[in-house]
Amino acid sequence: MNKFKNITLSNIVIYTLLTLWAFTTIYPFYWIIINSVKESNEILSNSFGFPKKIVWDNYINAFQNNDIAKSYYNSLIISGTTTVVVLFLSSMASFAMVRYEFKGKKILYMLFLGSLMIPAFSTIIPIFTLVAKLGLINKYSAVIIPQIVGNLSFAIIVLMGFMATLPLELEESAFLEGSSVFGIYRRIIVPLSIPSLASVAIFTFLWSYNDLFLQMIMLRKDNVLPISALLKKISSQFGTDFGLMAASVTLVIVPVLIIYIILQKFIIKSMTQGALKG
Repeated sequence: MNKFKNITLSNIVIYTLLTLWAFTTIYPFYWIIINSVKESNEILSNSFGFPKKIVWDNYINAFQNNDIAKSYYNSLIISGTTTVVVLFLSSMASFAMVRYEFKGKKILYMLFLGSLMIPAFSTIIPIFTLVAKLGLINKYSAVIIPQIVGNLSFAIIVLMGFMATLPLELEESAFLEGSSVFGIYRRIIVPLSIPSLASVAIFTFLWSYNDLFLQMIMLRKDNVLPISALLKKISSQFGTDFGLMAASVTLVIVPVLIIYIILQKFIIKSMTQGALKG
């Protein structure tokens, strides 16, 4: 009974809104998954209902008609490399920006902030021209390098805000014990910044994984197409096969959901450990 006494009207309204928001977020995933195991005729007649008979032909056709495994590999190479390099460069740059004073620091910080206001679409022509002159079209680096540059400013700003809250005394103690600057960065800054690094990793990986615009411009050959670009190709060739389309979309989003769930748990665990240690 005491639990019910603590329930207020504001709590009821908040939880109702959160439940509705969760439903609108989760239902599209449920809808696409149940349609991926239906025949195309049933999708047209019973799109929102549970399948009368579960069929796996759509997934079989998706793997037989398209080299999805190769596209997964391409996405892993592109998005994984982008994420790792962004984390490495942005963490070092953030450490230097937060802990050291040097000429032009404020200007550099304003440049980082200002670059976030530049639409990515407005830079595609000079980027494509440069990539073409370097002979990188249809190579992983044609997408990886622009994505690294495009994510660095965001990552640096996020990590700077977190690193500024880290206790300076730990670094001073390590310095007095003879640790080098890189040793402080590797043994103190990186472990304490894991929650923030994980957040940056999620956003960077998802942005890279879903960056269809850049992928379609820089990559033209089937053997280098990531999974998102392959989905675009499937939709143009088999747009009327709704079952195949649903299965293909499911194959695209499921790995992202798995990675997001894993990293989300990792963030919560890291933040909890930090709170307990504090």
